[in-house]
Amino acid sequence: MWLLAVILIVALLIPVVAILVDSPLGKSVARRMDGRVEGAPPELREVQRKVEVLESEVEELNRSITGMRDELQFVQRLLEDPRRKNPSPPV
Repeated sequence: MWLLAVILIVALLIPVVAILVDSPLGKSVARRMDGRVEGAPPELREVQRKVEVLESEVEELNRSITGMRDELQFVQRLLEDPRRKNPSPPV
């Protein structure tokens, strides 16, 4: 019985771990682990921190642009056929 419970828990944790590793938080942790240099000068660490902040801001801007693009396409479809009663939402 215990063996079945352990197998079930491991099977359920695999997708959870995969989602966490692929998330922005997981990517940030990986970058920190990869970019950590022992004995690096403080200036280098500051530059690395700034680059990480800029990368996260660029990712956020890309997500925002994608959302705006979807909204624009939806509005364009509404303007092309205003008589349509129930427009389909963007996919």
